[in-house]
Amino acid sequence: MTSRSDQSTLAAISRIVVGVDGSPNSIAAVEWAGVLADATGAEVVAVHALGLIERLQPAGEPVPVEHHEAEIGRRMAVEWCEPLVRRKRHFDCQLAYGPPERVLRETVASLGADMVVVGCRGVGGSSLLGSTSTQLAHRPPCPVVVVPFD
Repeated sequence: MTSRSDQSTLAAISRIVVGVDGSPNSIAAVEWAGVLADATGAEVVAVHALGLIERLQPAGEPVPVEHHEAEIGRRMAVEWCEPLVRRKRHFDCQLAYGPPERVLRETVASLGADMVVVGCRGVGGSSLLGSTSTQLAHRPPCPVVVVPFD
């Protein structure tokens, strides 16, 4: 049973920013954000920080991410945010250049988001908690939810 204070807290959530990088952990965060959005009617804004993904040409040379921005945007909207698509939940996708922690903070600030949701770690490693989730938890711009996956 949900108490009155729980209901008013849920009703106060109108915009959720979720960090997306295509990792299984970030897709779990998207799923979690979708469930909360269904319960609150909140808007979901999926954000991907460009710059971590590089493509290699056949010769092994890196290709600037700008050449693949449209492809990344499509993959984000269709594959990485699939839990929102499946739920028939309206969402916005934003791509921004920069380190993920900074991009998420700036997006939260510019949108006046009520919450930011991230996976426990992203594409970058195998530690218990990734650098982005750790940095957000240490200096939260708003309530931060770190969604476990494993």
